[in-house]
Amino acid sequence: MKRLFLFASLLLLITVMLCACSQSQNQVRLTMATGGTSGTYYPYGGALAQAIDNATGYIKINVNSTGASAENVQQIGGSLAHLAIVQNDVMDYAFNGTNTWTAEPVKGMATLMSLYPEVCQLIVSADSGIETVADLAGKRISTGDIGSGVEANAIQILEAYGLTMDDLRAEHLGFGPSADAMKDKSIDGFFATSGVPNTAVLELSTSRDIRVIAIDDDKITALIAKYPFYAKVAITKEDYSFLPASINTVAVQATLIASPDMEEQVAYDIVKAIIESKDSITLAHQKGAFIDPAYAVQGVSIDFHPGAKKYFQEKGVL
Repeated sequence: MKRLFLFASLLLLITVMLCACSQSQNQVRLTMATGGTSGTYYPYGGALAQAIDNATGYIKINVNSTGASAENVQQIGGSLAHLAIVQNDVMDYAFNGTNTWTAEPVKGMATLMSLYPEVCQLIVSADSGIETVADLAGKRISTGDIGSGVEANAIQILEAYGLTMDDLRAEHLGFGPSADAMKDKSIDGFFATSGVPNTAVLELSTSRDIRVIAIDDDKITALIAKYPFYAKVAITKEDYSFLPASINTVAVQATLIASPDMEEQVAYDIVKAIIESKDSITLAHQKGAFIDPAYAVQGVSIDFHPGAKKYFQEKGVL
């Protein structure tokens, strides 16, 4: 009897060890490319990663700070990242090799879901003399990192006003460095495409008097007609308390993409985890409020990953 008990105990121990080993082997470790630490992608990516971990128990995501959309597309295409947050316009340029994308087209990426609107913001110092986009000629303006989504948006907005980059005294800085340059009065303003409020803008507003420049309605109409990935949005005092009134501008979509080589079940579980974790993600980051199956399939021009497509078909939104 004692031997039988010992044998049963040993068998149970072996079973537990095998289960633990199996669970460890089944863990999926992924890397997510996001953006600068002072932008929205990086903290939001962290909120998504935590929610996915909590919901699935087996998908562990390492969140990396990057130069944002253009670099992220390259990382996905070059198998340097498994997941990335990108602007839907930059993704479209990269896939088709059009517009500002001068490198080889990147075909190795698939859409998981749209996340939230990314608002095109033109931030200027209050004493810059800049009242409209047309006033940017001859001014010291940062247009984002070279090849970034911010730069692409800046070029298109300038184009709507009959301007080019050559009309500016352009600098190519990210959000944080742009805000620092405005603090030092070495630039007059900067473009930022991100969720609102933007951390760098909020921090800058505590030390400098700044304004957000509106885009005129006729120019918004022209932008949307030529670039259908844009949508008209408003920036309000709820976004930035220093605004005297709401202003109109345009926005693109922040989109979660993945390598097309990702297993279908993993992609399915990631999307499912995000949709079903809306409340916890929103507690961690206010952009979680946009999470919704119907919203998640908007503004998509690159094919869905089969796992994401399966989930949204089950939800009846595809």
